[in-house]
Amino acid sequence: MNEIQEYDLVALTEDAIATHKVTHQQILLRRGQMGTVLMSFDQKAFLIDFTDQEGNTFAMETIETVKLLRLINEPELVGCSITAPAPI
Repeated sequence: MNEIQEYDLVALTEDAIATHKVTHQQILLRRGQMGTVLMSFDQKAFLIDFTDQEGNTFAMETIETVKLLRLINEPELVGCSITAPAPI
């Protein structure tokens, strides 16, 4: 499944301007910045939670799907089927 889902870890594919949650100042989220998907808007955009290393949210922004890359932790099997050997 390649679609982005709630709670997926994603990374930005390009820089984005955001508003800091506490200071309300504009901040620059850099390409590669990671966040967690909180909500989907018909797979066209997602609400992303951006946190620091301690898990404190510093920004929550709606980001278009085309500007996100779903990060993957586990490999997938590729065209590999294991069959029992033919009887002799």
